[in-house]
Amino acid sequence: MARDPALTPINARPHAPVSGLRLPAIRPIADAMLDHGLAQRLQSPTRDALALGRIQLLAQQLARIQHGSPQPFDRLVLDAPQLVVFAADHGLVDEGMSDQPQATTHEHVEQLLAGVAPASALARQHGFEVTVVDAGVATPISLPLTRPAGQLQPRKIGYGTRNCRLGPAMSQAQAVSAIHAGMDVVRHLPGTVIALGDIGVGGAASASLLLSRLCGVPVVDAFPRENPNAISLDDTLHWQRLDKLQAASQRHALAMSPIHALAAFGGFEIAMLVGAMLQAASERRVVLVDGFVVGAAALVARGLSPNVADYLVHAQRTAAPPHRLMLIHLNARPLLDLELNINQGTGALLAWPLLLAAQALLGSAA
Repeated sequence: MARDPALTPINARPHAPVSGLRLPAIRPIADAMLDHGLAQRLQSPTRDALALGRIQLLAQQLARIQHGSPQPFDRLVLDAPQLVVFAADHGLVDEGMSDQPQATTHEHVEQLLAGVAPASALARQHGFEVTVVDAGVATPISLPLTRPAGQLQPRKIGYGTRNCRLGPAMSQAQAVSAIHAGMDVVRHLPGTVIALGDIGVGGAASASLLLSRLCGVPVVDAFPRENPNAISLDDTLHWQRLDKLQAASQRHALAMSPIHALAAFGGFEIAMLVGAMLQAASERRVVLVDGFVVGAAALVARGLSPNVADYLVHAQRTAAPPHRLMLIHLNARPLLDLELNINQGTGALLAWPLLLAAQALLGSAA
């Protein structure tokens, strides 16, 4: 008997190839022999087999990512870590999807470049180089007069996406161009670790629509409240926003595949994040994923190339309940649960000491 198509995961259904889209080859990292050897290295006669718990699992994942040769695994290398933050505006903001004005995107980019954002302080503390990519901010960005705290890369696909309630957020050609741009950004960066963040008012709304479409989650469950602590059932503004998101979802009911959903609902920063993940995984780099919007990019990237999931280390679970649903669908267990409500890669940087701990444990047990 043929399998009911309704029982097939939405993002696993076949779809026509998209013209011009070039995806890098990504190898799976499953290695039972390596896992066994690492488990033996981390054990001792006085400890249980899993005494180190999830730190041991993290160490094994990091080692699998870097162990791409037939030679025995030697040591974990976490050098020249990079924080890459993609910034863009969303046309969906015209529907009042956020309490913040669209100009906030530009302000947050300027703060990060000036070195006064929370992510800037953490990047300095942990020795991360910071790259801010203008994927599609609605206004031009200029570097601060003083020495900037990060490198600005102008990769603007457009001055914000279109309003997806009225039409596709971007054309397929723009989506492909943005994915390729994200790949090119990572291709020219050094290091073995890429931490990914985002900036963009309205990004959570786009991420919600992607979660809903690619995972079959109802829009009402996929859209986080602007204030996660607001749980009142008479939250009129929140329900008005949900109605508009539902209308946008229905307008693009045929956008079922990852790339078509990305073009229909996504932002330029989300598309570039997809490319960044794919390129980093193809180069066997560790990819630190931060937050809800970057998680939406992970959903798209996994739909395009399932092996990319092996390279993603999910740094944290945000305060938004939909992010918990997203992580379940990604089959991911985040390293931290601090109820953060901030993006820009802040959570990824907070999780960085756990990667250093895994490195130290593997090194001491060698």
